[in-house]
Amino acid sequence: MTMKLVVVESPAKAKTIGRILGSGYTIKASLGHVRDLPRKEFGIDVVNDFAPKYVVIPQRKEVIGELKKLADDVSAVYLATDPDREGEAISWHLIEATKLNKTKIPVWRVAFHEITKEAVEQAFHYPRSIDMNLVDAQQARRLLDRLVGYKLSPLLWRKVQRGLSAGRVQSAAVRIIVDRECEIQNFASREYWLIEAELVKELPKADKNSFRALLIGLADGTKLEIPNEQEANRIENELNKADYFVTDVNVKEVARQPAPPFITSTLQQEAWRKLRFTAQRTMSIAQQLYEGITLGEEGSVGLITYMRTDSTQVAASAISETRDFVNSRYGARYLPPQPRSFGKKGKWAQEAHEAIRPTKIHREPDQVRPYLKPEQFKLYELIWKRMVASQMAAASLNVTTVNVKAKCPEPQNEYLLRTISSIVKFPGFISLYSEGKDEDVEEEKTISLPKLKVGDGLALLGLFPEQRFTQPSPRYTEATLIKALEQKGIGRPSTYAPILSTIQDRGYVYKENGKLRPDEIGIIVNDLLTQHFPNVVDLDFTARLEEELDEIARGERKWVSVLRDFYTPFEETLNQASSKIEKINISKPTEEICPDCGRIMVIKMGRYGKFLSCSGYPECKKTMPYLVKIGVPCPQCGKELIERVNKKKRVFYGCSNFPQCQFAINRKPLPQPCPHCGKLLVIYRDGWAKCTACSHKDKLDELEKAGVTA
Repeated sequence: MTMKLVVVESPAKAKTIGRILGSGYTIKASLGHVRDLPRKEFGIDVVNDFAPKYVVIPQRKEVIGELKKLADDVSAVYLATDPDREGEAISWHLIEATKLNKTKIPVWRVAFHEITKEAVEQAFHYPRSIDMNLVDAQQARRLLDRLVGYKLSPLLWRKVQRGLSAGRVQSAAVRIIVDRECEIQNFASREYWLIEAELVKELPKADKNSFRALLIGLADGTKLEIPNEQEANRIENELNKADYFVTDVNVKEVARQPAPPFITSTLQQEAWRKLRFTAQRTMSIAQQLYEGITLGEEGSVGLITYMRTDSTQVAASAISETRDFVNSRYGARYLPPQPRSFGKKGKWAQEAHEAIRPTKIHREPDQVRPYLKPEQFKLYELIWKRMVASQMAAASLNVTTVNVKAKCPEPQNEYLLRTISSIVKFPGFISLYSEGKDEDVEEEKTISLPKLKVGDGLALLGLFPEQRFTQPSPRYTEATLIKALEQKGIGRPSTYAPILSTIQDRGYVYKENGKLRPDEIGIIVNDLLTQHFPNVVDLDFTARLEEELDEIARGERKWVSVLRDFYTPFEETLNQASSKIEKINISKPTEEICPDCGRIMVIKMGRYGKFLSCSGYPECKKTMPYLVKIGVPCPQCGKELIERVNKKKRVFYGCSNFPQCQFAINRKPLPQPCPHCGKLLVIYRDGWAKCTACSHKDKLDELEKAGVTA
């Protein structure tokens, strides 16, 4: 028996590892988890120290049978599942399901963070046994989630509506979104005004270019607030008569450092900002790049390191390779004197992983592009650029701040205006890569200033008052929600994408114009849990549980004690809530009449969203679609546009005359036609509307003045 059996999760990974190991090894894919808690029963013996009852997943019985047969004819078994808690648990379950622990065949665990020849051979040279601390941490998470879901969900069915579910981490995520929505709805917008002055050096020494300076206060440093148009007009009249001169010019050189290589959360955030990939899509594509892509004659090659990580640490060899590439491609000027290192781990970092990076820096995106699907190329390019940029020289910027005094004759007020210019002196890393920004963060403006010195007189070319309104915090996007979850210590690299998918799939949250909004049922469930199960949705409590799971993984806590500490008060609260909570009727009456029996139709929540049901149910079972009218005519046929929800729980707007009229659009239409061409206006992004025909853009503030409600 000279053959050795290697078990991995996927066929793609098996193909890549098989190419590296060559003959003498049989590679088999388990197709993921092979055992789990039973679907139709609780599966946890609470009295007996929370002993789990695991069963083989029906779809994996054939795989288990094949592995048992293969194990009879090999000299050793190597479990090469992913290098994290989930992978460790899969390996342990494989041993238990195949009874390999009851044979004399040696069974080894091998772990590597990249599927390259060097990493795989190193792992096989130093195999180890199963790390039960990691297994226990994964098991504790799974059992905690089952305890919450299996106990709370039936309560929601009885008190609210069948088909609902509650989860330990998903409920905390929904709370974050609901809290933000409440903040937005309760926000009282306040009017304020800004005034900019366009200035130029006085003749005859005037430079050709003028510049704008923003009024920031009185010259003595007193802050200035302009609450209304009347006050803005008063100050504008004074500034029109003022003399302007430069009082201070400050020039400083600022170094902008590159961002660290990606970790899971930052990759998901940046892929949303730059590529508009959902977290789930990002992780799916990253998994493909990690497990291996066929590169022509080279065969199947793992292009990136493991994609579930919260460490920015990079192997010394990878840093050296990156610096060599930067030096040869961009020159010594673009190479920092010393290798750039980043903090080894994040605040809640788990086991010793590397950052997400290309396995070979010299494998440039354009070289592998012919072998990649478009979305694979885009994500690989993003990861490659981020890694290379992290070892490039800092960008150098000249930041010039100019203070201007406006001296008014009547009354004798003195105002302070300021302009800031940021000019790139040396691009450094930004010549290759610049980090994306969230939609609520304003882009930096590059302003070109003339040569100015203290005492220079300035001529006023014009004043530009602008009405604005204070805005609430923006709704979360996938990127900003992941950032919030990470900052609050909720979830871990392996859970961010599933959390986002789950809360949308279950109808608690939906996406509108790329922003996450709570559905009515999500608000109802959140309010119920907040009132009766505060720990389930308490963000600090959820974060502390995550820390305890980390302690289990490090061998500092026993998993049974963590579950007991959670479950004892949870069970007590559950028993009290079952009797206290009254049935919540979420049906709402409408003006619609049932065409079958003449009773009033009511709005109900179903698995796929809202629908109309006869109030006479169960005597009358008539149902009808629920149409949300938005008061905007269809641009194609003139019928009314309505709000709809697609299969992915995303809001779109379609014609009520469907299927006769097929018009549909993802962005919310506005009732006012485009002032330029008269066609349909839609909400484009925060604060802006855009015409679907001529692409003209207008500020929503201006449309609101004209009586338009978005």
